[in-house]
Amino acid sequence: MAAMEFNFAVRVYYEDTDAGGLVYHANYLKYYERARTEFLSYLGIEQDGLLAKQIGFVVKRITIDNILAAKFNDRLTVVTKISALKKARLEFEQRIEKENKVINTALVEIACIDLEKLKPVRIPEYILGELHSVS
Repeated sequence: MAAMEFNFAVRVYYEDTDAGGLVYHANYLKYYERARTEFLSYLGIEQDGLLAKQIGFVVKRITIDNILAAKFNDRLTVVTKISALKKARLEFEQRIEKENKVINTALVEIACIDLEKLKPVRIPEYILGELHSVS
């Protein structure tokens, strides 16, 4: 079975652009972050509940490829899927599309950490179960 793809709509606001009217490169990372958060929420995984247990997901590594630029008022779709799932980390493949054309891609490795010790920990079993169901 293929991994589920989660779609998240984004509209480019003026504040997202640089002096040339194009999306400032760092804002693509924000779009990806929002899409991952909404994907987890869709699965019933709320990060504030994890934070209360001193568990957090942090970006360990990210590779991003800017293919084409987006500009003010564009309607974008951020597509997210899980490409790897381990005991203490997961990897997301993400892409941003404009009018069904890929304009940006990212591979994001996320680590699960103990927020007090700042060390990797196992992803809680109930979360692993949810993530396995869509990967």
